[in-house]
Amino acid sequence: MERIASFSVNHDKLKKGIYISRIDGDVISYDIRMKKPNGGDYLPVEAMHTFEHLFATYARNSEFSDSVIYVGPMGCRTGFYLLMRDVVKKQDVIDMVRGAFSFISEFDGVIPGSKKEECGNYLEHDLDGAKKVAKDMCEVLVNWTEEKMKYEE
Repeated sequence: MERIASFSVNHDKLKKGIYISRIDGDVISYDIRMKKPNGGDYLPVEAMHTFEHLFATYARNSEFSDSVIYVGPMGCRTGFYLLMRDVVKKQDVIDMVRGAFSFISEFDGVIPGSKKEECGNYLEHDLDGAKKVAKDMCEVLVNWTEEKMKYEE
């Protein structure tokens, strides 16, 4: 089998931020790296689960909702993937992600989709943990630009 593109990225050089992982026709996969790979500090499962619910809800209710294909966590627990149709500017994606993380960092209330009938693991949530992760990333993304979206070689 051929080696997939995401395994060709040197994870030792990855830092927190938003990167363009790949482009497939009109679909762009964004790598939202929230933890340094292999750094020993990973997204806690419960916080990551809550973060996913809030991030997906925000993105699918944003002005770019029709462009959002997928929002989901990386199996390595170092970040999230955001797949969008290429109908928006990359700076708009950065701004939307900033808005989502700000929303999550300040969220109070019932986690969307967290009832037993709505979620396959409704007991595994951590709102405070999700807010902490979001706040950390808000600081990382404050000056993020389109030019920074390329993986370091």
